[in-house]
Amino acid sequence: MSAPGLYQAAAGPSVPTAPPSYEETVATNSYFPTPPAPVPGPTTGLVHGPDGKGMNPPAYYTQPVPVPNANAIAVQTVYVQQPVSFFDRPIQMCCPSCNKMIVTQLSYNAGALTWLSCGSLCLLGCIAGCCFIPFCVDALQDVDHYCPNCKALLGTYKRL
Repeated sequence: MSAPGLYQAAAGPSVPTAPPSYEETVATNSYFPTPPAPVPGPTTGLVHGPDGKGMNPPAYYTQPVPVPNANAIAVQTVYVQQPVSFFDRPIQMCCPSCNKMIVTQLSYNAGALTWLSCGSLCLLGCIAGCCFIPFCVDALQDVDHYCPNCKALLGTYKRL
């Protein structure tokens, strides 16, 4: 057993002692092609003007085109719409069918509460037609929410 604080080197490949140089890093992680080196020769880069004096050509720079990577990862954004609670009032929401911001249109339909109210009134003796009053009261009916643009059914609020 060795004394605490002393560490022994592990057998195997040696660990580099210094990080790579800037030139090595730039050369191995280059995403853009390097511009070609100037060709040595008799031309000095001067263009002779009409009076015979030399002048420099205008410098034109082009933007380097990124090299397509075979290992490129495609990113897809997915938007998840939160569940919407429907009640007996119109609500503002984004329609999932036409993707527009809308205020829902309401439609009232006879539901379980409407029929239970009608049956209760019949049992109480309202047989002469008064038992059908719940079918005329919106507060006793179920509510369907529709999109005013595409007329799609968005949801239903059931009283019971």
